Amino acid sequence: MRLFAALVPPDEVLDEVERAIAPHVGQVPGLRWPDRATWHITLGFFGEVPERALPELETRLARAVHRHHALDLAFAGFGAFSSVRRARVFWIGVTGDSMTRLADSVRAGARRAGAAQTDAKPLHPHLTLARAKTETDLRPLVESLSGFSGSPWRAEAVRLVRSSGGPQVRYESLAEWALAPAERD
Repeated sequence: MRLFAALVPPDEVLDEVERAIAPHVGQVPGLRWPDRATWHITLGFFGEVPERALPELETRLARAVHRHHALDLAFAGFGAFSSVRRARVFWIGVTGDSMTRLADSVRAGARRAGAAQTDAKPLHPHLTLARAKTETDLRPLVESLSGFSGSPWRAEAVRLVRSSGGPQVRYESLAEWALAPAERD
């Protein structure tokens, strides 16, 4: 089964993002806009994980998550991978508390559990909004959204998610662990 660990933002902040991009959905040739139900911020992608490794993975991820505090975050700044001029992925960035230590802990726990990690890139906190099969110039789109700044929100839990492919990608939450209360509380 294909697994990843993620933060799932609250509905009210996703509503803001959805309203900001709504006038552009379907307007850029070649961009595919996934269903909002699939929106998440990936902390670690583990690829194919054998069923027998799941209990150990859940134990190690729970330990990793509980060592970290809730994060105060906000959405700001649209961009693209590999670049705005030659994009295949259109995203919105995440600002606020650093997620790097949390992501590193989650990834280390997965490695110790034997989950084959295919996500060795440094963390670039973002929420993917659209994808293109071929490189697409998204400068006009990114520029038109440059004034957006989302409301602050608190990430309080990490989910382990199973991804099922096919014509319509589906995600199923397998487990969720609470982060420790924020240090500022």
